[in-house]
Amino acid sequence: MPQLDPTTFATQIFWLVITFGALYAILSRVALPRVADILAARRKKIDGDLDAAATLKSEAESVLKAYEKAMADARAQAQATLRQAAEDLAADAATKNAALSERLNREIKAAEERIAAAKNRAVDQISEIAGAAAGQATARLIGRAPDANAVRVAVEAAIKSGRG
Repeated sequence: MPQLDPTTFATQIFWLVITFGALYAILSRVALPRVADILAARRKKIDGDLDAAATLKSEAESVLKAYEKAMADARAQAQATLRQAAEDLAADAATKNAALSERLNREIKAAEERIAAAKNRAVDQISEIAGAAAGQATARLIGRAPDANAVRVAVEAAIKSGRG
């Protein structure tokens, strides 16, 4: 094997250095700068994407907070509206209830007045009817008509003694 022949070591090392130097020069001047540029571009793109993602995340969080605040405000507004509507309805119901109570009280008072008037008319008619009946009964019993004034006084006295 010629590689292991010590007489050819010098030429092999010479060509090794020349080949390695040429390869190193080609790689360091052509290939490695391109690879470095590609790696730098990738790094820059990744960093940009990470920055954009962080920005978008912070924007999403702020939008979420704004949404949650808007929802809370809307809920509070809805609660206030419902509370106000309930208060308005309660006040309206109280007003209608008071008006109805007042109307019913007036109707009750008017009915009581009509009942009292009817009772007084009935009592007055009872006195007249009782007087007429007593006058006729007395006329049949004694054979002559009694004095109308005396019959009226006697009937009123009997009615008063029956009440008291």
